[in-house]
Amino acid sequence: MIVVMRVAATEEDIDRVVERIQQAGGEAKLDRGVERTIIGVRTGRHDLAPESFKMLPGVEDAVRINKPYKLASREFHPSDTVFTLRGATFGGGNVVMVAGPCSIESEEQILASARAVKAAGGKVLRGGAFKPRSSPYSFQGLGEEGVRLLADAGRETGLPVVTEVMHPRQIDLVAAYADMIQVGARNMQNFDLLKELATVHKPILLKRGMAATVEDLLQSAEYLLAGGFDEVILCERGIRTFETATRSTLDLSAVPVLKKMSHLPVAVDPSHAAGQAGLVPALALAAVAAGADALLVEIHPDPATAKSDGPQSLTFAAFQSLMEQCRRVAEALGRSL
Repeated sequence: MIVVMRVAATEEDIDRVVERIQQAGGEAKLDRGVERTIIGVRTGRHDLAPESFKMLPGVEDAVRINKPYKLASREFHPSDTVFTLRGATFGGGNVVMVAGPCSIESEEQILASARAVKAAGGKVLRGGAFKPRSSPYSFQGLGEEGVRLLADAGRETGLPVVTEVMHPRQIDLVAAYADMIQVGARNMQNFDLLKELATVHKPILLKRGMAATVEDLLQSAEYLLAGGFDEVILCERGIRTFETATRSTLDLSAVPVLKKMSHLPVAVDPSHAAGQAGLVPALALAAVAAGADALLVEIHPDPATAKSDGPQSLTFAAFQSLMEQCRRVAEALGRSL
């Protein structure tokens, strides 16, 4: 349920509503907008009827939210969530380029990639240290050494860094080095992991699972938001369909759909969707045009020798060209990159 306060509601009116919610064993979450305050109500009890709030001073309306993703919904939070991570602003008309290698392989490789991202105008450095691979014999990442190398490269270039966590026992280590934590597609519904991450209060990049619906993604985001921290980015990275021409099918319709259903920023990962470097630019440009708040692009100093996902990784020169193209598309739409 949400309680919509009147424009002229006082702090005393708001406090009275919050007190009523708490007395009934519920939890109140306030969203203070420009004109009015909306109070979200989280409770498992059934005695909090909307009618009991409508008669309180300062209350304009009280309605039930029947969606399973309440905190992630537009009903609870009508305005876009916008937050800034060390100079990179997610939401609010910006397009943030998040780029780097699929896997961190060496100090030289990640540092060269970081410098390329910085030189091209990218805002966030990505790199995998713990890698969820389909084959147990594939390169699994450098682990703690990789996270440390990523953080070092971020400090040298001034870029915030994001990397994936795969298991609750990795959270403390990754949180100590990373500015943002990624939940990969295979872990989107790892609810034990999500519940632990909800207590960290660091920005989370949540990727859509390969067979997940948009509502599935929003329900997973709800686990994170339930911890009281709303800096969550939803990421479309391609879903599994009958099509085999690409690695996955990039569902660009998810961008406007998610923006209609939720207040959270939406990112697109064209690299994992395409699986082919030659297709990445077109999908990236389409994502910007569709309204994506961020792009995740994989780059590598020598894609032919990459230990993971080389075929979908751009060279530094190709990445620079893509940045210039994305910037032109963004500016044509009155946005910035």
